[in-house]
Amino acid sequence: MIRQTGCCTWIFGGEDLAAIAARAHRAGLDGVELHGDVDGIDPEQAGRVFADHGLSVFSVTPGDADISHPDPPIRAAALTYYDRLIDWAGRLGQPDGLPRISCHGQVGRIRPVADQQVEDAHLADSTRHVCALAADAGLPVVFEILNRYESHQIRSVAEGLALIDRVGAPNLSLLPDAYHMNIEEADPAAALRAGGARIGLYHAADSHRGAIGNGHTDFAAQFAALDEIGYDGPIIIEPAAPGPDPFNTDKGAGYRDRLEQILTRSVRAIRTMGH
Repeated sequence: MIRQTGCCTWIFGGEDLAAIAARAHRAGLDGVELHGDVDGIDPEQAGRVFADHGLSVFSVTPGDADISHPDPPIRAAALTYYDRLIDWAGRLGQPDGLPRISCHGQVGRIRPVADQQVEDAHLADSTRHVCALAADAGLPVVFEILNRYESHQIRSVAEGLALIDRVGAPNLSLLPDAYHMNIEEADPAAALRAGGARIGLYHAADSHRGAIGNGHTDFAAQFAALDEIGYDGPIIIEPAAPGPDPFNTDKGAGYRDRLEQILTRSVRAIRTMGH
């Protein structure tokens, strides 16, 4: 199956949207996952910029919003952000059912503030609230599965499936990422098959978070699993330029050009594998 491909815009560290759109187009991508900068990006303008380059907005990745924090005002502020994000996403001018709203816990918190079970309950309640807001807007929600170095909650497809069952929202599915699965899953392809129809979006970067085909991840097995489960969504490529600090996209002079090269190589590798 020949799949559409996209990239996450946050990797370019706040570069002008027109410049990002031009890079995505040159790399051979079909669309983007747009960073949910609700205060800094005008959604109508953003939709036009990407459309002018023949690109769709497949999904929206949130800014950090701590939906599982034990402090009620912090959780309330996070849910207010998602309320604004969903309204913002609805003004991007995409077809019905797009963009997907991505959701996750606080990136970088690797242990509970107070109690794991309490925070897991908050996560489920908050995710249920986000799903209800998105359902009112006619939008799906995908919960992104991170790794143990970025989150203390939902680090595997199995944990994600348990969250879906706990939340009970029909518009909720999972967003596994090949890079995170390389750390957390004993068999990433088997994890994708276990996710089945509840896989709603897929992120990809190789084992070192570089270009697809330049690491040791078995993408042929993962793509075969996606075919097997009937996944018909895009491959969202989310690499990092080489360098330290995984929470900072800026890796020094020329890093955006290096990222464009990584995206271009990744698209070529995907097409070479028949996808």
